[in-house]
Amino acid sequence: MCYHSLMKSYLVLSKERESLFSTYFCCIMKIPFKAIAALIILSLIGVFAYQAYWLTGLYTSMKKDMDNCLVETLQVSDYNEMMIRCDSLKEHSSVNSYVESSFNMDSMMVTATSKPNLPHRFGLQINEPVSSTIDKNGTLELLTKYFQRGIHSQLDLFTEINLHTFDSLFSRTLAMRGIIYLPHRIEIVDLRRDSTVVQGLNSPAGYVPGKEAVCYYYNYDLYNKMSYRLWVEPTHTLVLQQMRGILYTSFFIIIILGISFWYLTRIILRQKSVEEMKEDFTHNITHELKTPIAVAYAANDALLNFKGAEKPEKRQSYLQIIQDQLKQLGGLVEQILSMSMEQRKNFRLSYESIELKPMLENLIAQHRLKADKPVVFHLFAEEGITVRADRTHLYNMVSNLIDNAMKYSNDHAEISISAAGRGAYIILKVADKGIGIPADKQKHLFDKFYRVPTGNLHNVKGYGLGLYYVKTMIEQHKGTVSVESSTGKGSTFTLQIPL
Repeated sequence: MCYHSLMKSYLVLSKERESLFSTYFCCIMKIPFKAIAALIILSLIGVFAYQAYWLTGLYTSMKKDMDNCLVETLQVSDYNEMMIRCDSLKEHSSVNSYVESSFNMDSMMVTATSKPNLPHRFGLQINEPVSSTIDKNGTLELLTKYFQRGIHSQLDLFTEINLHTFDSLFSRTLAMRGIIYLPHRIEIVDLRRDSTVVQGLNSPAGYVPGKEAVCYYYNYDLYNKMSYRLWVEPTHTLVLQQMRGILYTSFFIIIILGISFWYLTRIILRQKSVEEMKEDFTHNITHELKTPIAVAYAANDALLNFKGAEKPEKRQSYLQIIQDQLKQLGGLVEQILSMSMEQRKNFRLSYESIELKPMLENLIAQHRLKADKPVVFHLFAEEGITVRADRTHLYNMVSNLIDNAMKYSNDHAEISISAAGRGAYIILKVADKGIGIPADKQKHLFDKFYRVPTGNLHNVKGYGLGLYYVKTMIEQHKGTVSVESSTGKGSTFTLQIPL
């Protein structure tokens, strides 16, 4: 009992969910397309604007980090270059003792309220208390710089800066930070003499800074009088290269969103078009069903109630009217049933060998009899040409094409029918000299329920199933159907049927 209760509850919930979905979809379909398009465009603009804002912020942050990275790399390379020079000085014993006495670390200790007690014989002094600077920055970074600059000033008295070593260390440090190749120029400049270049080195050797090149400074002198200057091209290209993964991902997401919104819009348009065509079909099929029924009913009523059966001529006329209307109803029902059968999985064609010329002659004779306007037929078919197909559906396909050629002709119809073999196919054409089909309407011509606007021909009846039937049946035969048409010059429909 519990299992059955659960299943019943599940079925009820499923029906409610389907009902809600149907209601939601109907509400969407009732919204004007312009409003839907406006919402979609606004949504896309919002997504793209937020993505652009986020990427711009990320670029600005990475650009700032890149600038800081270059300056920090200069500082780290300067420190490593000093260590290499210190190691080389240790190998000279005569200089080593003097260096050790000069670098008395106890005399360079810094307290919170005092200045660094650097050796005065080298002319070193600091005019600003270190403690106040540390308090302003809230970090020991500046204190580290002071110590590094102090050591620098002592070491430079014994040995000069090796710019080649510095450049090698600079490139190596950049590589460790993910920057493999960066053309640059490193200079040692004297700021006391308006940035006079003391030494300079291009890396690679042929690199020359361009007009847009930017420079970065790192002052290694205790008095900020001597500085390293780094010349590089604008770093925005380097930043964009580092962002390429994020940019590619963002671009891919934007493309996916654009395609998704485009597909959604296309589906909505198609659904709205199908709804409109179904409404037209309902009106047309109602009219098509009511008219022959009403005519047959009136003729039958005349026979029964108004003594129409007493006169043989009238009786024959009324019976002929009833028969014609029933044929019309039968043809309409047959096409509707064919559409239903085609959609079933167990639908099968009954293939047989059909000689085309006799079948086409029979079709021409029937359409000539029921034509409501003057019509001239031209038949071009080879004798003995046969095709393997379903007789009923092939007959209906050609009949539909002839019927359309007659409907969409003016007061006088001229129709040409031809059949010929071409390789492994039979080519069957039905051509007319009617009103033609506009180029922008031809792509929808074989859609279900679709009808081409007829302009001044208001007497053209139909329900938008004829050409759809032709297309579905020829595809069941593994063939194709195509149309060539121009407004005012007529149309030619071509069936290509495998042998």
